[in-house]
Order: sequence, then structure tokens, then C-alpha cells
Amino acid sequence: MRGKCWKYGPDINTDLIIPARYLNTTDPQELAKHCMEDVDQTFPVKVGKGDIIVADKNFGCGSSREHAPIAIKASGVSCVIAKSFARIFYRNAFNVGLLVIVCPEAFQDIAEGDEVEVTAETGIIANITQGKSYTADPIPPFMQEILNHGGLMEYVAAKQSNPKGA
Repeated sequence: MRGKCWKYGPDINTDLIIPARYLNTTDPQELAKHCMEDVDQTFPVKVGKGDIIVADKNFGCGSSREHAPIAIKASGVSCVIAKSFARIFYRNAFNVGLLVIVCPEAFQDIAEGDEVEVTAETGIIANITQGKSYTADPIPPFMQEILNHGGLMEYVAAKQSNPKGA
């Protein structure tokens, strides 16, 4: 995964990721139109496919709604790197097929606009702009499988249709 970085501070809660006034829909593309708008009004129009969010501590705190990682993924973001994540957001992100990586060192160094490449299998985060790299814990193989299928529902469907090879 490779993309341009958008950087945010601590305690970005699910209401900031996707404001509650838009929760009358579950359409991912509609949610994407409002992703992060209460933190950065221009985010929905400036984010590009493959871009990466880099955040401080406690990203995704607040309510347990899956709308938040769905909105991020539908906006084109390929990965969120943060110092730490709220536990339920972390799990919901994998459930919807959004890669999230804990790496405090990366948050310290990466600047908004830097181009970054992430290799989930090894945990290597390469800051192409600055010529630096950071090491996070690699994503375990079973979590990687969920991501590779696009989320938990897709993973389960694949396992049911092909129990030996999914």
C-alpha cells in the first residue's frame, strides 16, 4: 500500500470520523462524502485512492459504530497508522477490510503530505519522502486473510463456499 499521508491529532472519535447526522445511511459511498469533515472539511474532496491517515493516540474512540471504518475505507484510504487505536475501532476496521497499524514512531516523524508505503505482512512502514522506515508489529496471517478477502463477512463467505482452500 502506498499513498499520500493525512495527519490528525489525538482522540479522533467516531463522531469526528463520520458525524452522527449522516448515520441515516449505510451506503459506503455516501458515508465517504462526509468522512472526517468535522475535523477537515476538505478531506472528502482531497483524499485520493490509496492515501493513508496518520494519527496520534486513541484513534477511533467513542461509539462502536462500524460506519467510521467503512467511511474511511470508502473514501479511498488504504491504511490508518496511529500511536494507538480504540479497541473496538481496531477490530471493526479489520471486520470491514481496513488495514490499521500501531506505530508511535511513525506518527512522530511522518508529516502531512509525505508519501508512505506500508507492508502489512512485515510491519515495515517506509516514508518515501523522507527516506526513513519504521517497524510495527506485522499483521498476523489470519488477520491478513480477513483483509485480503475485503473484510470478515467476505472471509466467512469464502470459507463457507470453499472450506479447504479459502
